[in-house]
Amino acid sequence: MVNPLFWKDKKVFLTGHTGFKGSWLSLWLHAMGAQVTGYALQPATTPNLYELCNLNTFIHKSIIADIRDIHTLTQAMQQSKAEIVIHMAAQPLVRESYNNPVDTYSINVMGTVNVLESVRQSPDVTTVINVTTDKCYENKEWAWGYRENEPLGGYDPYSSSKACSELITSAYRDSFLHHASTNRAPVAIASARAGNVIGGGDWAIDRLIPDCVRSILANETIKIRSPHSIRPWQHVLEPLNGYLTLAEKLYTEGTAYASAWNFGPHDTDVKPVKWIVNELCNQWGQESGYELEVTPQPHEAQYLKLDCSKANSLLHWYPKWNLQKALQKIIEWNLAYTANKNMYDVCLKQIEEFQNH
Repeated sequence: MVNPLFWKDKKVFLTGHTGFKGSWLSLWLHAMGAQVTGYALQPATTPNLYELCNLNTFIHKSIIADIRDIHTLTQAMQQSKAEIVIHMAAQPLVRESYNNPVDTYSINVMGTVNVLESVRQSPDVTTVINVTTDKCYENKEWAWGYRENEPLGGYDPYSSSKACSELITSAYRDSFLHHASTNRAPVAIASARAGNVIGGGDWAIDRLIPDCVRSILANETIKIRSPHSIRPWQHVLEPLNGYLTLAEKLYTEGTAYASAWNFGPHDTDVKPVKWIVNELCNQWGQESGYELEVTPQPHEAQYLKLDCSKANSLLHWYPKWNLQKALQKIIEWNLAYTANKNMYDVCLKQIEEFQNH
């Protein structure tokens, strides 16, 4: 359970703050009184949650820059005087990684190196979370969930780049940050693995929920690629709750919590794509028809599930909203958006409902 009092006046350096997850996290941190310095590229889509909520006017400072620019990144982190760094900037799409593998690796691999190098040069930092993905595991398509000590892998460039990011995190932890040196105290650094995150304010291309919402609003038939693919779906506030809870533990108790962590839904919410489409349409009151995308598609895993026993037992973290509730909140959000409501207020209301659940 996130403790809002902990976050009041904490200085947080957040990469990727203009993205879908980063915008939700910026909102949540700001609502709790944290001083957020964001570092990211311009939002990747139009519209986007960051601009809809006017986040640049609410957070302490927004820096539009590339994590591949290590000089600018290090200078920004040092000037922020941040105690806590949450690294979320990434090229986050599997299919895009097939189109642009070099950018995917340079952002997700060298971007991680640059963030951790900047941490080494920023003496105020005590706590770091590197957000990766559930796809970092060597996926054997088996029926049980992957644990944090399972082998890393990745068929596609995105997945393998995030496995590399995990290895980099481990190497920096062991080589540079875990132990006190002449220059600084130990830094508690952890990685967080979650995926198939859904919620209002996501307009990414080639993601299931945004594609469904676009089709429903346009009265078009939904096109899906892999109706039988099974994923650990969860509302965006679920893993963010995990990241914040983990950061509190790292900050207060140090390197005992400096390791990898899974954040995923209950087993009952690990569902196939076609279930998601039908349930979303049924809740929205639309026809639940869909058709298969007939063009050739790149490889994507058919089955993926996480074992979150570690977070359950050591962080006392559990999912709050089941999948039906998550889809309900997505519909609520999109209906508010189409009605030209104040989306900053809508998001804060959902965060408050989630916290009080």
